[in-house]
Amino acid sequence: MMRRVFAPRAAWRGVLSAALLAIYAATPSPAWSADTSAKSSSRGKAAAPAAAAAPATPAPPAEQFADGIAAVVNKDVITMREVREATQVAAAELSRQKIQLPPQDILQRQVLQRLIMQRLQRQEAARMNIKVDKATVDQAISTVAQRNKLTVDQLRKEVEKSGITWEQYRKNISDEVLSDRLRSRTVDANIIISDAEVDAYLKEQQRRRGGAGMAALQQQAAPQAEQVAAAPSDRVALAQILVRVPDGASTEQVAVLRKKAEDLLARVKSGSDFASVAAAASDGPEALQGGSMGVRPLDGWPDLFVRAIANLPKGQVSGIIQSGNGFHILKVLDRAGGAPAQAPAPAPQAMPQQPGNPAAPQGPMQVTQTHARHILIKTSTVVSDAQARQRLELLRQRIVSGGEDFGTLAKQNSQDGSAPQGGDLGWLNPGETVPPFEAAMNALKVGEISEPIQSPFGWHLIQVLERREKDVADEMQRMQARRILFERRSEPAFEDWLDQLHDQAYIDNRLEKQAKRDQGDR
Repeated sequence: MMRRVFAPRAAWRGVLSAALLAIYAATPSPAWSADTSAKSSSRGKAAAPAAAAAPATPAPPAEQFADGIAAVVNKDVITMREVREATQVAAAELSRQKIQLPPQDILQRQVLQRLIMQRLQRQEAARMNIKVDKATVDQAISTVAQRNKLTVDQLRKEVEKSGITWEQYRKNISDEVLSDRLRSRTVDANIIISDAEVDAYLKEQQRRRGGAGMAALQQQAAPQAEQVAAAPSDRVALAQILVRVPDGASTEQVAVLRKKAEDLLARVKSGSDFASVAAAASDGPEALQGGSMGVRPLDGWPDLFVRAIANLPKGQVSGIIQSGNGFHILKVLDRAGGAPAQAPAPAPQAMPQQPGNPAAPQGPMQVTQTHARHILIKTSTVVSDAQARQRLELLRQRIVSGGEDFGTLAKQNSQDGSAPQGGDLGWLNPGETVPPFEAAMNALKVGEISEPIQSPFGWHLIQVLERREKDVADEMQRMQARRILFERRSEPAFEDWLDQLHDQAYIDNRLEKQAKRDQGDR
């Protein structure tokens, strides 16, 4: 069961991205920055696990706009000062991307929406006792620097050169890690990709591409750890303008929103810059990045998007696409590899830089597999990080010094689906588990037991049982297929979960109210 928890998704997707595009203002969370997947897919909103009900907070008796308070989110306040500071950074980033700035009031409202979602995620993470410490942020930043072939000092200079303070950048990275851990806890652990689904996907790829699908998957299936990943043959960078349709919208409301989407499409078709229109008018979380949703293999985008852009060359714009989230207008920023041609992608979906794009491995793929087992203790509202770690330290002492059996203790104590099997995870390929787990596992000798290590899913004790060299070409194809299917579900499910969290919260958006009053006075 841990296979579905740890992989197929590479955790810390945002903070571990290689591109310096991670350096941008007020980094949004993965769900509200639309990872490379279909946060906007045609799937409905029923798939996401229900969000925990927000604590009931009575509304203030008066709704008068108060200067100095931009919004109230449950019991937290977002001040106008926070909005102004975040807006300055967002404006600098848009200017750096050469995207025309929206009017100041619109830009502030876009920024405030992002701050509200960040605040909601922090509140929920605190409720679930999910924390990100200084060491984790340091590790994430070090990885970003390494992937960009920079030292941390050089990365810091690049960050500050872009107009963002180092303190703010560290806060952005911390928010990304926190959001990723929240998603791992609330959504990812509930997603199961069956072997039958993988078989059907591979069969469909063979049919669709006349046998080329398997070859493309093999190109993508290079291990992530200690291996050089090959560039997929059909990578696509997309941007979107989204006109969101709220749940329960009436037929009349839907018609009004479709008309809005049609008007936006007409502006783009008549020559207006897509990124500028997105920044000013899109309801998508990536609006302040010019609508850019990042780069991914074509198969990684939702089928709805794939069909819409099937015959679109680079630089062209789709018609209006309707999904469960609303109306989408897509632009193909780039095809067949590389980074987006226009506005850079937000950090959570920035793809690793691949200088030279080394050729994909042909024929056998020899990797070192590790047979491991583990004991997982999850943190919660009643179990802190310190308590989880201490509990594992005691279990480790019982195994190492007391001679107790690892598997027996795993059955009794592990909070993972692998517990009935004594924590046995089977044979693991490189890149198949999240980075902290894999790094700790790789450092162990056969038979050795790790110290307690932390991952997005909690705290672990790991024991390596065996290692072997194996040709895994077929397995890697299946793993890549499983990863693609997982990505298609993970982001939409997390966004739906966040939508539920938003709907259940008490939110007093005073900037939005003020804007509506101003419009009514005209």
